[in-house]
Amino acid sequence: MTATRMAGRGMAATRQEQGMGWSFPIGTVRGTVIRIHVTFFLLLAWIGASHATRGGLPDALAGIAFISLVFGCVVLHELGHAAAAARYGIATPDITLLPIGGMARLDHIPEEPWREIAIAIAGPAVNVAICLVLAAVLGGIPPAQEGLTVEDPRAGFLPRLFWVNAFLVLFNLIPAFPMDGGRVLRAALALRMGHREATRTAARIGQGVAFALGMLGLFGAPLLIFIALFVYLGAAGEVAEEDLRVATRGLAAEDAMETRFEALPPEADIGAAAEALLRTPQQDFPVVDGAGRLMGLVTRDAIIIALRQSGPGVPVADAMRDIPRIGRRVALNDALLALSRDGGAPAVAVEDEAGQLAGLITPANIADLIAVRAPAA
Repeated sequence: MTATRMAGRGMAATRQEQGMGWSFPIGTVRGTVIRIHVTFFLLLAWIGASHATRGGLPDALAGIAFISLVFGCVVLHELGHAAAAARYGIATPDITLLPIGGMARLDHIPEEPWREIAIAIAGPAVNVAICLVLAAVLGGIPPAQEGLTVEDPRAGFLPRLFWVNAFLVLFNLIPAFPMDGGRVLRAALALRMGHREATRTAARIGQGVAFALGMLGLFGAPLLIFIALFVYLGAAGEVAEEDLRVATRGLAAEDAMETRFEALPPEADIGAAAEALLRTPQQDFPVVDGAGRLMGLVTRDAIIIALRQSGPGVPVADAMRDIPRIGRRVALNDALLALSRDGGAPAVAVEDEAGQLAGLITPANIADLIAVRAPAA
């Protein structure tokens, strides 16, 4: 299973990316970081253990080797999306491997529907190319029964790989988010209606598909229930992403920043920060020097940790962290990119022409912006 997340600019993406915090990079391909989520190793352990119970260590190693090669094909699938996106000037910051497949994160959704179609079908096209290469090596399409023995380590390695890639093509063309078929459906609908309406229509269709898969899963296929949940949440995430895009269109950072907040001087200690935490509704506090320039941000978690480990006398400067900084007139979408980059920042500082702190952009006030500005369904 693979998914292309064209949502690097949104808070829906930010929330999901923060859930990717347990991933680590294993390499970079043309500026795209390839990451593996730690839960991926749980899949390898489960594959190894299940094969070992049937055929011992040789079967366990064969099973792990096969699933690793399958995920190599998944990476190539996601790099296909990234290559197609790059042709239209759209960056792919990272690709993350999860037990359910891969997820490529593009930094924004292309405005033109035909570009979204091109990017979406580029992934399955890679799997078709892999199938063609394997068919050439094998001297033809392997028998269909080979596709029913993909979990048998004693079956042919290359025939099984052929049918796994064939399955990836078919599965990813299901017309439901977050699969590629859902994006093709949305783009096709957008040729005849507004992008937001197309997104909501495609999401409803996708959730209908999820409901059907879930019902089938109740009759002896529990994996379908898991896939149904994945599809249903993916559809909801796309709608939230589109709402964000509508709400932030044409806005600058200063249009969404919080301007009423309490700042701490650099000479303040953690005790004073804890008092401010109890006295105000704020969770995080900027540390500002006498000239009004930001020095860093002290988060609620940092305050609590410092209190427990070192006591209230610790200077806030020892517990603060740096956050992204942008100008007042910078596009709000760029501010959201800064907010979501590298696993997510607690806030983005908005500075005026003199370099003084003018406001903060946080996930909370972006959520309020969406609630106020997004049009009714």
